[in-house]
Amino acid sequence: MTMILTTDAFQNNAEIPSTYTCEGEDLSPHLLWEGVPTEAKSLALIVDDPDAPDPDAPKMTWVHWVLYNIPASVHELAQGIDGVELPAGTLQGINDWRRTGYGGPCPPIGRHRYFYKLYALDEMLPDLDRPSKADLEEAMQGHVIAQAELVGTYQKH
Repeated sequence: MTMILTTDAFQNNAEIPSTYTCEGEDLSPHLLWEGVPTEAKSLALIVDDPDAPDPDAPKMTWVHWVLYNIPASVHELAQGIDGVELPAGTLQGINDWRRTGYGGPCPPIGRHRYFYKLYALDEMLPDLDRPSKADLEEAMQGHVIAQAELVGTYQKH
């Protein structure tokens, strides 16, 4: 079975409702997944925007959320989940606002794409002490056994 990541907030490749952005309540969407391989020991989630700052001339990928060591037995994250409510054992990395937690879409110009990427890993990672996305990706090398992706778009109104 292929690993699948979904949300009841928006369809894949569709617009993210403003509730989940800087123009709304800036809540993380309810995320659900299935098809995690039985040999998976943990999951990692990275949410980023490769269209920053301008989709017509992207210069960087802006990181919105970094989570790892989500227990493989977990199959969803609630809407608006914060650090206290995360599943036991889940650790947070830092986003490009230099803080932990979810930071919703807030594009300065144009319609951006937001990639929600879930990784199944064959091990629990050590405590990486608030890693950046790059630090987490380095730690995951050689341990990713499955991956799922969900894409949403957003343009300020």
